[in-house]
Amino acid sequence: MSPMTAAATSAGESRPLWPGMALASLGAVAFSGKAIIVKLAYRHGVDAVTLIMLRMSFALPLFLALAWWAGRGQPALSWRDRLAVLGLGFSGYYLASYLDFAGLAYISAGFERLILYLNPTLVLLLGWLIFKRRVSLRQLLALGISYSGVLLVFGQELHWQGPEVWRGAALVFGSALSYACYLLFSGEEVRRLGSLRLTGLASSVACGLCIAQFLLLRPVSLALAQPSPVLWLSLLNALACTFAPVLMVMMAIERVGAAVTAQTGMIGPMSTLLMGMLILDEPLTPWVAGGTVLVLGGVWLLGRWR
Repeated sequence: MSPMTAAATSAGESRPLWPGMALASLGAVAFSGKAIIVKLAYRHGVDAVTLIMLRMSFALPLFLALAWWAGRGQPALSWRDRLAVLGLGFSGYYLASYLDFAGLAYISAGFERLILYLNPTLVLLLGWLIFKRRVSLRQLLALGISYSGVLLVFGQELHWQGPEVWRGAALVFGSALSYACYLLFSGEEVRRLGSLRLTGLASSVACGLCIAQFLLLRPVSLALAQPSPVLWLSLLNALACTFAPVLMVMMAIERVGAAVTAQTGMIGPMSTLLMGMLILDEPLTPWVAGGTVLVLGGVWLLGRWR
């Protein structure tokens, strides 16, 4: 090893971990805050189509700027890349976001976050179904632990919210499934384009689809007729819970790696439960706490045993 290489290695090893951990933690909490903001906006009578349009309209310039910045000096997109970006943008950001927003009208913010946190288990199951990847008994045990936690909280939701919980849980589970498809099929495009460029492009596609959906289903005047709290909440959602967490998580991965960042992301469901209790007056019972522990524990074991 040359002296320069040894010095670089030593500097990398002595680099403090706390900035990366802080970024990962802030990113996880910011992502989780999206559900709280959506639930607050619903109190003003706005519907999911209008709300997601407002969020994506505010976020679109930021994602376009991200795609331009990350693509500087890079080759132009091929037709294959363009089709892939369209498909990934539809699945990973448009469909997943719309189903999530629609489901939040029927279930609590804490339960929504637990369902979305099942993403790694869905990626594993889809890999087994589509690509015939092997699943071990220990991985199946981890899946069982996670889904038993969701069922535990689901029972509590039925008690509080009534039968509409079925609809909300199905919509949010569809959101998690759609995003799992994005994760499963985005690997090659991430290698070709880079994670930031792909995120910027795919998110811009999703923003355009959300705006087009609104223009097809709602009058333009409806967007201008929204009360000011809905507009301010949508702006906060776009900045603090959509764009900023993407950058924070990417910077955290650069500093501490994907594995540590993913483990730190376990803060997300816990922060949603806490914010839901303090801001939305959602009850936090021992059953909900126990279900949350089971979901987090199952996903942690899945990551460990993979």
